[in-house]
Amino acid sequence: MAATIALTLTLGVEAGVSAGVVLSLALFLYRTSRPHAAVVGQVAGTEHFRNVKRHSVQTSSKILTLRVDEGLYFANARYLEDQVYALVAENPAIEHFVLMCPAVNQIDFSALESLEAINARLADSGVTFHLSEVKGPVMDALKRTHFLEALTGDVFLSQYAAVARLDPDSLRGAPHSDAAAQ
Repeated sequence: MAATIALTLTLGVEAGVSAGVVLSLALFLYRTSRPHAAVVGQVAGTEHFRNVKRHSVQTSSKILTLRVDEGLYFANARYLEDQVYALVAENPAIEHFVLMCPAVNQIDFSALESLEAINARLADSGVTFHLSEVKGPVMDALKRTHFLEALTGDVFLSQYAAVARLDPDSLRGAPHSDAAAQ
């Protein structure tokens, strides 16, 4: 805003507004190119999953879950890939990687390509790739491609359902729910 005002006063309205638009787009791309993502675990006695760095949670030795808090598109697709590969390298004992997507409202072709690359690379490492909490519009985009057919794992309605199927022994102390296990 300060740049827009300064340029408007010194160079005129067109230059000020143009600079404001360009700076706004640049800031948007910068902020969304590194989306907040968190490794999550289960809050004991609940079906809720929260950031392991902020909450006292239970985790599974077989499952690693990363929650992404931003839409997936060309500006952040490679960043997501790098994060996933780094987390899997740090946790060689995991059998399942779950990408938790409750805040992913959109996905573009570049992000789909990144998900395909993640799926293939994890398969080469002996890790099964799953998705959880995928919203309808994102699922529609996934269905229009061959990604779901190539996915080595499953798509779960909830993170709790994913853990209940992939490592039920890690759910000690959690409430039993037949609906969650479906």
